[in-house]
Amino acid sequence: MNKKIIIFANTSWFLFNFNLNLMLHLQKLGYEVVALAPEDDYSTRFAEYGISFNAITMDNKGTNPIKDGLLFVRLVLLLLKQKPACLLSYTPKSNIYASLAARLLHIPIINNISGLGTAFIREDWLTKIVKWLYRLSLKKSSKVFLLNEDDLTIFINNNLVQAEKTELLPGPGVDVQQFSPSDKPNHNKNFIFLLVARMLKDKGIGEFVEATHLLKVQYPHIECQLLGFLDAKSPSAISSAEMQEWVDEGIVNYLGVSDSVVDYLRLADCVVLPSYYREGMPRCLLEAASVGKPIITTDWIGCREVVDDGVNGYLCEPRNINDLKDKMEQMLLLPEWERFQMGYNGREKVLKQFDEQIIIDRYVKAIEQVYG
Repeated sequence: MNKKIIIFANTSWFLFNFNLNLMLHLQKLGYEVVALAPEDDYSTRFAEYGISFNAITMDNKGTNPIKDGLLFVRLVLLLLKQKPACLLSYTPKSNIYASLAARLLHIPIINNISGLGTAFIREDWLTKIVKWLYRLSLKKSSKVFLLNEDDLTIFINNNLVQAEKTELLPGPGVDVQQFSPSDKPNHNKNFIFLLVARMLKDKGIGEFVEATHLLKVQYPHIECQLLGFLDAKSPSAISSAEMQEWVDEGIVNYLGVSDSVVDYLRLADCVVLPSYYREGMPRCLLEAASVGKPIITTDWIGCREVVDDGVNGYLCEPRNINDLKDKMEQMLLLPEWERFQMGYNGREKVLKQFDEQIIIDRYVKAIEQVYG
């Protein structure tokens, strides 16, 4: 029996950081796992786990039809050579073109729609094209996983996928062993608000900076930190110059990128994500809750699922700087034991609803259905 499974996404970083445990679990079950993504600093790291890696060239954010056509051809040729029994795909462009190639070659594919991204924030010509591509590509998918009810409703109501092929996952899941609370109490000199995300305007970075600016007038002892990729290839990316200006003004500290996000989460007093991006479900919020940190995020698609308002954090209005500032002030003024209780409530919520093992088990079930 052919037990080769290819797992495809738009970066090796994404596969290594977010799908390694799924890959290792599939290996234990006797599957041959192949990682497929563009080459980056993480591409060589699969080898130490006995996972094969195949590099593929793709323009992650571009809309050039010639480049996308070449991606489709590369995928067809690679699949003909590899002859997998099943294909798992993540991220928008990977989902679309892998599904088209798999459909042509009659290879079962399981898609993960982990958020709709920039194309669905504003309805324009790009949205229409993306919808058409989803409708065409997902027609023969074996299973389409979505991460929140809003996205599921959009996909079904717009006939982008047949309802019977869809399944709702409780988010992307989080490794609750790795992202566990610290056994040492924080003794921060300053109260730390931490935002972890790609540095995109749609993630609410600008609103966070403005709210921080207002808050620091009254509470100069607060420290607001940003952690994540800068200068992403996106029209809404924060530039290095903008970031440096904020740092020079003393509004925020930019921490760069880290492989040890859990260390920064444990040191924070509160994690903030004022996103109005079309999130599937932000992994950073799940990780923050898993380490026992209270959260402030927007009452927005994908974000609101992680926070029970007033129980493990606060919800604020999207794009509302004053409301965000008020919620940050509210969190700052809470007695320490109340913030601790919020963090504890968040950890319990993750253990019950968002443990990564729940997602892995659902994938194994979907793969077993492919094999019949």
